[in-house]
Amino acid sequence: MFYRLLSIVRTQRSSPGWQSWSSTRSITSAAEAHSVTLPSQAQVVICGGGIMGTSVAYHLSKMGWKDIILLEQGRLAAGSSRFCAGIVSTARHLTIEQKMADYSNKLYYQLEQETGIQTGYIRTGSISLAQTQDRLISLKRINSRLNVIGIPSEIISPKKVAELHPLLNVHDLVGAMHVPEDAVVSSADVALALANAASQNGIQIYDRTTVLHVMVKKGQVTGVETDKGQIECQYFVNCAGQWAYELGLSNEEPVSIPVHACEHFYLLTRPLETPLQSNTPTIVDADGRIYIRNWQGGILSGGFEKNPKPIFTEGKNQLEIQNLQEDWDHFEPLLSSLLRRMPELETLEIMKLVNCPETFTPDMRCIMGESPIVQGYFVLAGMNSAGLSFGGGAGKYLAEWMVHGYPSENVWPLDLKRFGALQSSRTFLRHRVMEVMPLMYDLKVPRWDFQTGRQLRTSPLYDRLDAQGARWMEKHGFERPKYFVPPDKDLLPLEQSKTFYKPDWFDIVESEVKCCKEAVCVIDMSSFTKFEITSTGDQALGILQYLFSNDLDVPVGHIVHTGMLNEGGGYENDCSIARLNKRSFFMISPTDQQVHCWAWLKKYMPKDSNLLLEDVSWKYTALNLIGPRAVDVLSELSYAPMTPDHFPTLFCKEMSVGYANGIRVMSVTHTGEPGFMLYIPIEYALHVYNEVMSVGQKYGIRNAGYYALRSLRIEKFFAFWGQDLNTLTTPLECGGESRVKLDKGMDFIGRDALLQQKQNGVYKRLTMFILDDHDTDLDLWPWWGEPIYRNGQYVGKTTSSAYSYTLERHVCLGFVHNFSEDSGEEQVVTADFINRGEYEIDIAGNRFQAKAKLYPVPSLFTHKRRKDDSELSDLHGGK
Repeated sequence: MFYRLLSIVRTQRSSPGWQSWSSTRSITSAAEAHSVTLPSQAQVVICGGGIMGTSVAYHLSKMGWKDIILLEQGRLAAGSSRFCAGIVSTARHLTIEQKMADYSNKLYYQLEQETGIQTGYIRTGSISLAQTQDRLISLKRINSRLNVIGIPSEIISPKKVAELHPLLNVHDLVGAMHVPEDAVVSSADVALALANAASQNGIQIYDRTTVLHVMVKKGQVTGVETDKGQIECQYFVNCAGQWAYELGLSNEEPVSIPVHACEHFYLLTRPLETPLQSNTPTIVDADGRIYIRNWQGGILSGGFEKNPKPIFTEGKNQLEIQNLQEDWDHFEPLLSSLLRRMPELETLEIMKLVNCPETFTPDMRCIMGESPIVQGYFVLAGMNSAGLSFGGGAGKYLAEWMVHGYPSENVWPLDLKRFGALQSSRTFLRHRVMEVMPLMYDLKVPRWDFQTGRQLRTSPLYDRLDAQGARWMEKHGFERPKYFVPPDKDLLPLEQSKTFYKPDWFDIVESEVKCCKEAVCVIDMSSFTKFEITSTGDQALGILQYLFSNDLDVPVGHIVHTGMLNEGGGYENDCSIARLNKRSFFMISPTDQQVHCWAWLKKYMPKDSNLLLEDVSWKYTALNLIGPRAVDVLSELSYAPMTPDHFPTLFCKEMSVGYANGIRVMSVTHTGEPGFMLYIPIEYALHVYNEVMSVGQKYGIRNAGYYALRSLRIEKFFAFWGQDLNTLTTPLECGGESRVKLDKGMDFIGRDALLQQKQNGVYKRLTMFILDDHDTDLDLWPWWGEPIYRNGQYVGKTTSSAYSYTLERHVCLGFVHNFSEDSGEEQVVTADFINRGEYEIDIAGNRFQAKAKLYPVPSLFTHKRRKDDSELSDLHGGK
């Protein structure tokens, strides 16, 4: 009886949608399920009949793929889709998540008309409340991003909140964000409608059919084994929700999918005395940790408590998700918060406290994409309680990925390959999701760090650096120093310096940057991904020339900065490659490229070649010796001349440093400053570090961290992959023409696309912006993702930013587009277009004037900036 009241799944047999659904020949009924004979083969098998699986099936069928089977171990939409709160919200921090939610909203809006199945779609709008100024700043940042991608939203006053939702107590609010086109919907009915549409397009759907494991041969999906027989297939899609983790591990070649379930609670009430209108706005009170929506004239309200309850760590779970045990003691803080926000509910009768599992990921972002070790194995899972909001868009992007080889948007923040096997420990996942679930509503300020699962991967120097005041951040599980707290600094303010304004580490990083420019600093950069590529003959060079965009046929000992491009000319990786000898190359890539880069190289390397690819990331500690006195330190330690005449730029040589042999010394610092990278076999790391610090004392040496590195590289206009560059960014769009061998007559992946782009022109251009009228001490800081305006028109977003201690200004990098004022279509972006514009950067709704540059400021490479602005108008040189 109650599940009919729940309305999250209507009684399937009595629904008009279900009647039309069950009459289609492509669906097996429950009665037929035990005797059904599955097809022996298909192009694609999808596991999971919830929002994700049905969305992928729907979009694949729309793109022309018909030979598809969807398998569901229970009944369709009987997993977490059944208990979803039914809120479709576009108020997200990441642009890719905003776009997915916006697409989902529009899809669900027209789905009822397309399929004839009632989905309960009601455009209610949403109101996100702010009890603090920091929360309001966060909402203003989101609001700016929503507006520029065409999603209506506005910042409103507490008085306006009360007008839109009269039952709310607004006395403690400082403001709110209103998104009028957000909606509510019956999630299970959406899944049924998507499945119905897919079925009408020829997709075959079988419920009560369990996938036991995926069959793999030579790293390629070949089929699936079910409890009703085998199906041969080329592609498999894991949309199994909370079961995705175990299903991945059950394969013949296990696929790591780091998800873990927590209990999620919400209550349902009887209708109010004056029932709420169906279009009453949804409320998100993140500071109170709750959400509230209308439900049949009453209230549905849940939240994300500070002390979540992880479940199924041992892997035991239900075939279909049943309502778990009520726990009113656990829910009490959220109930108290609800009653503070809506005091009139005090006397309202509560029907039920719903408790159902929700699946979370280690970084609060969903997981999609192809497995790095099994080709044809795709994943869409781990929705972090936003499956309904993301389901339509995520299904579309994954379908594009399968059909076209790449999605239409940059989905790297969601790519399965951002994780490695190290994130799949059950203990790690259990502890991390206990942190992640409260973070769903915690205030996320720039550069916050996870606290669980730390010290997992560390440099041999970790304890030494920690004792010297290092403060740490984590990247791909690796601990990296942010900055070093001097002994005379009070630690408490630094640990509490979570702010959108000038941070407390400002002066510390300034002193580190100053030391890099005037003396010498050491930064432990051991987290870099490091590969060695070797062949028995001369095959290595020939194969790598095709895989990389720059010319690697250089003398032994030379370093080449190059991209690893896809067919569209976009960056799959941006790396440095040193030629160690005629047959061996040493490749340095960003930390989070370890899994992605390995998978990409393995995919494109000839299977029968004598090429050996080895991940040596763990073998070498990397020390970045930055500054004009680095040459003196290294000369003294090696008894070898290190001046540019003897050791030119972009040169690599194996040397002795102190007592240690076999140190790979490279004349590159990734900052534009003079110095050297030292790649040290780990057993020598502590010795070499101690020697460097000892000898360096007379030259003013000190430790530095990644915040100083970031400031140095951004002021030099150095773009980094994953921040500024991605798979949809080409070298021609970011000043990287000199690193592409277009004029040498050699073929490489992406060459045709770049030749076409060179002929047609580029439609976006990476540009450096120097903020003019920005007060570093008093104004909000730019961090990333701020809208860029040219002559008052939106033209793009910033990709990274930092304070330049040399220019004494904030510097932002970002892409400028040329949108036609009439049609909105993109047009060619020329240097003249960039240079003729007047620019502003929007920081949480406040616009600041900025000067645009296509090349770095020349004076940064020579001397400290003068107080006047004469250097800022120079435009010459190159990146």
